[in-house]
Amino acid sequence: MRARVEDVHELALGMPHVTVVRGSKENPVYQVGGKSFVFFRTPRPDAFDPETGERYPDVIVFWVPSESDKQALVQDPDSPFFTTPHFDGHLSVLIRAAQLGSLTRQELAEVVEDAWLSRASPRRREAWLAGTRAR
Repeated sequence: MRARVEDVHELALGMPHVTVVRGSKENPVYQVGGKSFVFFRTPRPDAFDPETGERYPDVIVFWVPSESDKQALVQDPDSPFFTTPHFDGHLSVLIRAAQLGSLTRQELAEVVEDAWLSRASPRRREAWLAGTRAR
């Protein structure tokens, strides 16, 4: 099954201890322990269509565990993930909602889980991992 925007919301909300706050344009920001792990970004000048110059209206940001994870996602030519100079040094990757269908729902679930794990407290992370291993 191909990933959809609805899956991002469902998967992020399905993680434990998640709250949703609204950004400046009412865009959803998913947090664990007050730390964002997935958010829907408003159009910004650093993410734009190279042909038209139009800002992408559908960028979603996912935190990643490490710089090497980030590089693996953005350097893979088959990956829909990207970054911009604005995110240099920031442990996150971007994807356009229009490109989510290039991922399976399971692949998206792994990205959301990794994002949550990268931002959750050690206690919450350990409890969740212990629960998933018990399944």
